[in-house]
Amino acid sequence: MRQYICKIPWSVVLIACATLGLAPYSPEPHLFEKTTLLLRAELRSPLDIFDFLMHLSPFILLLLKIIFKRKNNVL
Repeated sequence: MRQYICKIPWSVVLIACATLGLAPYSPEPHLFEKTTLLLRAELRSPLDIFDFLMHLSPFILLLLKIIFKRKNNVL
């Protein structure tokens, strides 16, 4: 899995974070809305959970890419 994530260009990951991760831009990004629901323990609907994970996935990919990059530079 690491090799596939490392092959994804940084620009693609950053564009995914800016578009899918923060969509829709108004009135409030879904990721912020769903995080608020999660913190209030109101994130119960399967559709809301899927929506939260979908909008969170580019940021998870970005985090994994950063971790793998650091590990490769240290070794």
